[in-house]
Amino acid sequence: MKEFIFNATFVFQIIVFIISSYYMIISFFGLRLKKEDNNEVEPQKSFALIVAAHNEEMVIAQIVESLKNLDYPKELYDIFVIADNCTDNTAKIAREHGAQVFERFDSNKRGKGYALEWMFNNIFEMDKKYDAVVVFDADNLASRNFLKEMNKKLVAGYKVVQGYIDSKNPNDSWITHSYSIAFWSANRLFQAARWKLGLSNQIGGTGFCVDTELLKRFGWGATCLTEDLEFTCKLVLNGYKVGWAHTAVIYDEKPLTLKQSWNQRKRWMQGFADVATRYFTKLMKKAIKDKDFVAFDCALYTVQPFIILLLGMSLILTYLQTHSEKGLNIFIIQYLFTPIVWKLFSVFQFMFTPIVMVLERKLSKKMLAFLGLYSLNVFLMDRVITRGDSIIKISLLNLAYIGIVSAAILSVEGIKGFKVYIWYLLYGIYTITWIPITVQGIIDKNKKEWSHTKHTRQISISEIEGIDGSTAA
Repeated sequence: MKEFIFNATFVFQIIVFIISSYYMIISFFGLRLKKEDNNEVEPQKSFALIVAAHNEEMVIAQIVESLKNLDYPKELYDIFVIADNCTDNTAKIAREHGAQVFERFDSNKRGKGYALEWMFNNIFEMDKKYDAVVVFDADNLASRNFLKEMNKKLVAGYKVVQGYIDSKNPNDSWITHSYSIAFWSANRLFQAARWKLGLSNQIGGTGFCVDTELLKRFGWGATCLTEDLEFTCKLVLNGYKVGWAHTAVIYDEKPLTLKQSWNQRKRWMQGFADVATRYFTKLMKKAIKDKDFVAFDCALYTVQPFIILLLGMSLILTYLQTHSEKGLNIFIIQYLFTPIVWKLFSVFQFMFTPIVMVLERKLSKKMLAFLGLYSLNVFLMDRVITRGDSIIKISLLNLAYIGIVSAAILSVEGIKGFKVYIWYLLYGIYTITWIPITVQGIIDKNKKEWSHTKHTRQISISEIEGIDGSTAA
């Protein structure tokens, strides 16, 4: 029985290790951005800018004003707001600020996917024709160069392009900061890396551009909780790749509280699980039949909920083996390398994200150095902690080290730097919460209730320009 347990856990852990290594290797290609032609491209393409809104009277004016002020010929784009099942003043405020408003009321087909499908059909039937449609959420703000960059990509031959999703409110709470870290990292290590390798990027739900004729040909038809992922899968199955515009920035408002974040991320995992059951096999068949690595990569992305579960199970097995006095005869990845290699790898894991944040100009080099100082606790704690020490002693020693580094940061960077430091440590908790959230999402994958995040304040694009990069040197 012991041999069976060891062999079974060996196979399981090696599979998890291979999948994790695949994502890590891909991510390395995002560290250095792909060189692009910096020549200006004359505005050629016309755009229908569509803002999906449901009871968004608090923020709708800001997104409309942001889009009105884009650095692009005004005759080449129009702003449309879908007031979807609204019971507030969203439609009235949007009209007052110059948007064309389409009000939709449908109690059966609720959600952004249905609203977009309805609006796309309206766009198709208009006398005025557009080369492409661009989708935004009501709580977004767009960088002034957004349409210039989309025009450049479309002229270069892309049919679908995703913009850089940044954070509108990174400094509001540890949750918004954690979200921001996750998006900054994904933009560089997931999206930019795939763009550089010639793979398909993923549509991120907002700030994406679609060629109108392509949209007509395939139809939106994406009405699940993650309609962006579903449409990406349809494109890849039909031989198209989503492009990436790293400098076309959309500022998105992140949830303030863990509860709001939990509900939103659970919805994402529900949608992922739903899409995975319908598209994973199709994508893998295409990958094998056509020797299509783009389809393989997309297929692997659709099963993110299950990969997260595998990683969670791997963590549990590792914890059980390393914290059992007698050992449970479980194979763990640490057996493959010496302790010093794993300590160095732990430091690398901890520092990899801050390095990306520096590259993205979201973190100062001084703060990077302080986080590097903290990461040395992997080596220092070995000097003072023995295998038989209680959890209380271990916790107190770690807290003492956090306190020492905190004092150093406060003296040099002040309270602002201290918050960044603590929030980055809390980012680990945010990451771990993905495990129970994913379990819930898989269980509830067939439930399509929409979780709407309420907004409590207004932020303008001028304020964002002051906030963006504020933690950088």
